[in-house]
Amino acid sequence: MDYKFSDRISSLKPSAIREILKATSAGDVIPFAAGNPAPEAFPVDDVRKITAEILEKDPITALQYGISEGYTPLRSTISKYMKEKYNVGSEDDDIIITSGAQQVIDLATKVLVNEDDVVISESPSFIGALNTYRSYKGRLVGVDVDSDGMNMEMLEEVLKKEKRAKLIYTIPNFQNPSGVTMSREKRQRLYELAKEYGVIILEDNPYGELRCSGENVPCIKSIDTEGIVIYSGSFSKILSPGIRVAFTIANKELIAKMTVGKQASDVHTPVLTQMIVNEWMNNYDMEGHILKIRDIYRKKLELMCGLIDSELGDFVTYVKPEGGLFIWCKLPDSVNMLKFCSVAAENKVAVVPGIAFMMYPEDKTQCVRLNFSTPTDDGIVRGMKILGKVKEMF
Repeated sequence: MDYKFSDRISSLKPSAIREILKATSAGDVIPFAAGNPAPEAFPVDDVRKITAEILEKDPITALQYGISEGYTPLRSTISKYMKEKYNVGSEDDDIIITSGAQQVIDLATKVLVNEDDVVISESPSFIGALNTYRSYKGRLVGVDVDSDGMNMEMLEEVLKKEKRAKLIYTIPNFQNPSGVTMSREKRQRLYELAKEYGVIILEDNPYGELRCSGENVPCIKSIDTEGIVIYSGSFSKILSPGIRVAFTIANKELIAKMTVGKQASDVHTPVLTQMIVNEWMNNYDMEGHILKIRDIYRKKLELMCGLIDSELGDFVTYVKPEGGLFIWCKLPDSVNMLKFCSVAAENKVAVVPGIAFMMYPEDKTQCVRLNFSTPTDDGIVRGMKILGKVKEMF
């Protein structure tokens, strides 16, 4: 049959990262292209015990339908936690539990962006977000990422020019893929510009708890007095991506519309996993676990950066991240970046070509993204030594 796909989906391409992972899924491939938490970062014993207790004491609640806004005790727990720790949330805000942070992006786009409306995004940026904006027929406009975050002069020029701008998308902490953290000054300026031009900010913060060095920078949402920031948080990187529990805090009017959008999507996030998260936050040592995984990633980050310096040297330049999961390495202009990725894969090291994170197919980049959380420490050592040999071919 000759299938006629919808306009929304026909122009979308498969995620380059997912395709690379499929092509290099053999056990002997070193996964620098991934973004999974380290296996030792999962609190397996906690989750096993919590799940058994829930199914013993309250199985019907766990297995029954829930409300679209999310499991009420978890919503209260997260609201309290975010207000006390990050000063996020006000009396004008509400919270909804989502099936992963990707759903926050989808719902925000669904309720705000019409066809040909402009979505302003950091460039490069997270491919999952970019494909969501494309699927709703939004028009993407990229703003360069400097070493301290989105270029504010460029952003202001875009806002002056693009009268249909609806949304500014940012990952301010350990940005994917660049690893960059937006400075306090730029966060304040971003908020001021969004307020001036009447544009909503989507603050995506999946990596915020994974700080390995430096000082915490306040969330943009913490200075939001106008209800123009949608904050997205997730348990994927601190508890488990497989449970698919995330949340968004935003103005009540926005949350009400996002709830309707969720009802048309998956009705509600699974109650059992929400109950697991709520119990873990309230009765287990979540903060101690976060400190543990920070230590795991700090060691992996230092290991990979040291090997980049020793094995690749002046062949690449990069900004050392203060946390997160990724390092963004720029190759020399004389090197064919895609060929470098191909040769690396042939030698059993998977890296992501930077073009996967760009706004448009014609955009140029000499960068590749490396992940340090997924491979073992031995894998990091072996993989970087292999890349050192690949370098000699160019």
